[in-house]
Amino acid sequence: MKTYSHKGTPDHEVSPAGSRPAEEYGDLQQLVEELYAVNPSHAVSRMDVIVRAEVDDLSEDLMEVVDLLPAGSYKRSRLCDQLNSIITAHGWAYVYGTVE
Repeated sequence: MKTYSHKGTPDHEVSPAGSRPAEEYGDLQQLVEELYAVNPSHAVSRMDVIVRAEVDDLSEDLMEVVDLLPAGSYKRSRLCDQLNSIITAHGWAYVYGTVE
């Protein structure tokens, strides 16, 4: 979508919200990598995920995703499934990326 100056010439490109990846794209993947860096097969708790997200200073939207995790402990694949479900439900997969 273009915006136009008062002279009718294009000023600059403006993208609708959600049509481009955010600066924070990939931050949740980085969070998952950090949580399982030492022992990829261990389980982490919801609290482990929240604390790590706070340490990483995730954006408000991404903290919302983390806060919506149900209580429990998570092996990597289950955590990724839960995070991806939340991301997809918000319509943020393109903006913030999914995790694996």
